[in-house]
Order: sequence, then C-alpha cells, then structure tokens
Amino acid sequence: MDAVQTTPRHPLDAARTEALAALVADLDPTDLHWVSGFMAGLASERARGGPREVSSATAKGAQEAHARILVLYASQTGNGRRVAERLGRSLEAAGMHPTLVAAGDYSPKQLAQERFAVLVASTHGDGEAPDDAKALMDHLFGRKAPRLEQLAFAVLALGDSSYPKFCATGRALDERLAELGARRLCPRVDCDVDVDAKANAWLEQVVALTRTETGASTPRLTIVTPLRPATTQAATREQPVEVELLTNQRITARESERDVRHLELELPEHRLDYEPGDALGVWTDNPADTVDRVLELTKLDGSSTVTLEGTSHTLGEWLTQRREVTRLARPLIEQLAAASPSGDLKRWLEPANASTLREVFKTWQVTDLLKSYPIEWSPEALVRALHPISPRLYSIASSRREVGDEAHLTVAVVDYTRDGERRHGAASWQLAEQAIGTTVRAFIEPNTRFRLPTDGQRDVIMIGPGTGVAPFRGFLQARIADGARGRHWLVFGGRHRETDFLYQTEWLAALKKNQLTRLDVAFSRDQDHKIYVQDRLREQGGELFRWLEEGAHLYVCGDAEQMAPDVHQALLEVIMRHGQRSHEAASEYLANLTAERRYARDVY
Repeated sequence: MDAVQTTPRHPLDAARTEALAALVADLDPTDLHWVSGFMAGLASERARGGPREVSSATAKGAQEAHARILVLYASQTGNGRRVAERLGRSLEAAGMHPTLVAAGDYSPKQLAQERFAVLVASTHGDGEAPDDAKALMDHLFGRKAPRLEQLAFAVLALGDSSYPKFCATGRALDERLAELGARRLCPRVDCDVDVDAKANAWLEQVVALTRTETGASTPRLTIVTPLRPATTQAATREQPVEVELLTNQRITARESERDVRHLELELPEHRLDYEPGDALGVWTDNPADTVDRVLELTKLDGSSTVTLEGTSHTLGEWLTQRREVTRLARPLIEQLAAASPSGDLKRWLEPANASTLREVFKTWQVTDLLKSYPIEWSPEALVRALHPISPRLYSIASSRREVGDEAHLTVAVVDYTRDGERRHGAASWQLAEQAIGTTVRAFIEPNTRFRLPTDGQRDVIMIGPGTGVAPFRGFLQARIADGARGRHWLVFGGRHRETDFLYQTEWLAALKKNQLTRLDVAFSRDQDHKIYVQDRLREQGGELFRWLEEGAHLYVCGDAEQMAPDVHQALLEVIMRHGQRSHEAASEYLANLTAERRYARDVY
C-alpha cells in the first residue's frame, strides 16, 4: 500500500502567526534564541500538567538559561587559567552562570550550541597554540567548521612581545570566529607579559556587556558561590610562601659545559601541595651586579623615586624587585629604535627580520642593548620600557609519595660571559648561589594536562633530554610508591655521557630493579655525528609503536623551539612507517592520543 501523504498540522492560525511574527520582528538572533529557550521551558512545564499561565519559575529558568556564559581558556603556563577563573567569579557575581572549562576538556563541536563564549587564549613560544587548544583550532580551521551566527564572543589574547608572532593564537581565534559568522561582543585585547594591565579593563567590559545582553540581575552578594572554594592557606602566585633550601647539589661534572643543580626545598605544611607534573614557581630579586650595571649605563640614580599607576618606589627597587633586567622586552627595543641614530633596531622590528629579532631576544640581555645603543633615559621612561618581573617556573622533580613535605628541582644555571661581561639568569643563578637554610618565595603552578594515568596498569613512555627529565623523576617515584604494574620507558638526551647524564645512578638502579623497563640514551657530542632523542625514537620505532598500540601514555618535556617539534616529527614518521599510515592519518593518530590525554607535552 502506498504511504498516505499528510500535511503536518500547523499549531497557529493565520492571525496568531501574524501576531507572533510582529512580536519578534525587531529581535536580533540572540534575543530570538532566548525566546526559543523561554518557549521550550514553558512547553516542558505544561507537558508536566503545569498551569497555562506563564509562571515566574518558567521565566526565571529561561532567564538563567539565557545568562549562561562559556568561559574557555587555553593556557600553557597558567596565566590564561588565572584570568579565566577571575572572569568566571566576576560573571557569577554579576548574576550570570559561567561554565569554566579548559580548551582541552571541551568538545569543539559543542561550540555550535553556545550563545555566549569568552575565550582567553595564550600563545606558546613563537606563534604556537597551547597543546590544550589544538583540537579547538583544528575544528575551527577545518573543512567542516560550522557556521556560528548564534554565537556572541569576546577574546583576550595573551602573549610575549619578545616573540615576533605576538598573541598569534588569540588573534587567529578572534578572526576565525568572525569569519564563521559569530558576533564580537567587544574588540579583542592583546596582553603582553604584564597581563593584568589590560586584562582587568577587558574583564570589566566583558562582564558589563554580557550582563546587558543576557538581562541578568545581580544576585544578593550573600548567595554568590565562587566557582572554586576559597583556600585561605594555599600559597598562590600573588601570595607565595617562604620555603627553605635543604640541598643544593651540582649534578653535572665540573668539566661539563653546563652547571645543573639538584635542589631540595622544604614545604610548609598544607601550603604547597603538588602532583607529579606540576611546576614550582619561584620569585627572586634581580642580580645586584646586573642592576648596578643598568644604572651605570643609563647614568641614573637608583635612589630617585618613580611613580607609575599610583605606585611609588625608588628606581633601584623597581629594577631589583619589579622589572626584568635579564630578559629583553619589545618596548625597550622600540624605545631605543625611536631615539637611536642607528638603523639596526628599526630593521630588527621589521617583519622580514623576525629570525634576527628572535635570536637577539634569546642571546642578549638588557645591559647588552643599553651598552650597544646608548641614549638619554629618564627614570620613568626606563621603568616603562621594561617588562614586569615574572616568576620562574621549574618542573618538580619529585613525588610527595616518596619525599614527603619536600619539592625537588632540576635547575640549569644561566651564567656566561658576553663581550667581556658576566651575565646571569635572574632566578637560576641566585638559586645556585643560595646557601643551605636560606629561603625563597614559592608557589605551585598546577599542570593538569601533564598527569600520570590513573590506571597503574598503563605503560608510560617518557622523553626528556637535559633538564626536561625532571618531571619523569617524580613520575617514576610516584608509580613505584603506588605499586603501578605498567611498564616505564625513559628516553634521555644530553651532550656527553661522562659529564651530563643527569640522575644516572638513580636511573640505572631503577633499571636493575625492573622499576624502569627500558632506558634509551642519546649523547649528541660523544661521536662524530650528533645523535638526539628523536633519532633513538626512529631507531626503536617498531617497539615504540607497539607500546602505543597497547595503550601506553607518551610524555615529552623540554625545549619547545627545537626538541619538541623534532620529536613530534619523529613520532609522525614512526606511526607512518610502523603503522602503515599516511601523513594525514598519522597526524590524526597523534591528535587522538592528545585528546585521550595519552600524548602530553610540557615544553618551554
């Protein structure tokens, strides 16, 4: 029998349809989505036998649905997460319902269902997106990217102007969302290392705009619940605690080209809890001899007072405690370029010379620039041209299951001579000079994307050349203490076996006890041709791929500029060869491992 063709019943007659069309004629897409939610709530209430009147509960439910805001952050070092958390608390206090989520924990396909999204996106290294943001970026820039006309958004881009591709991730997200039809709530704001200077004003603007758009009413302050319970005792970046230095031991040979220290710090009880994979943030003052040299080169008096944004300190205090003098900042080069008769600096700032500028930022310090391009400075101009001082983050090289109330660090000391003058790292050199029993100011920087598998049966592959091996010492300690039955494979790299094999005794002892299943090493300068960790991965590609196929978790820690991309390329080649996959399929394989949290990187 032929199917009977019927015409769907239209629930409204012509008069009601016309009245409804007139009612919504001047509403924009955001308002229409709110009406849709309101009607859905009303239908649900009546389906349950509720009254036909429009109840206040229904209206309130629709209002709350309309006030939901996605706060999505992509953060590599924690700055983006901190700003996003602060924004979430502010939105909540303003009567809205923020959903705070890391980009790596968010399903990109869900973006097509969102009405309001606020993105805080960091740029890692020279234009790289944080690992957390890779899936989101691939989705938005892929061939199947959805239209997003229903979405209103705002972007805060974080970066470091020392890199030519400043704030590239945030810029790309902002432009792409607009291309896909989304509507900007406000213009994107790009933040340099001094995040708070611009982020606070942007945050206030976003809260005001979203509150207006959603029609949210401010709740009584007594019922505002923070997104995270307040912890009055835990140390933070803004409120670090003093930790005592227990051990300061050089673990490279005296004849080594590098001075690497093993530091052990005693933690105050309940103030600095951490998991393997987290970092310890350390605040230190700048080296006194470097501050003196800056004052000498600028011919300025360190006792003169400088007031910025209502804060007053002597110039010496600004340079010692509040401004970077061992790391260059783009504003300093721009200031010198505008005042110096030399054309070098202007050429450095041209996009075509990005590689030259990148090398300058890597190898020069503030004193090098001041010495090479002398101009007349005022105290205020100098302070404004320098970046605010930042804490240094070090991967923790221990597990509390093994060391108790301690945190161990593996620190490569920056101490070299340039043009006959000694140069120091702001934190590493001072940590190396620190006497036993003295204290430093510290806090924990969580790294939730760099965690051991919860299943102790899972195998673990750890790739860490140089000081990149630090977190894997903590990984192995934790796995041994927990009785994990999965296998452990370490791939370590250095320059020379005799002088640079960090924690050699510990690794070999673990290997002898079968606590470490495999140990592959690559010492680049022990033979005529250089051998790196990525070469060992290719050599052992068949076994590596078998481990991955059997469910192993893969971790990489260390240099972001050369090592991490080279290792990633080697992994692609291993998967292509031993998994018989195309380049595209191998890339998808690694992307899936990342999404499953089985491929994690802590690179810097």
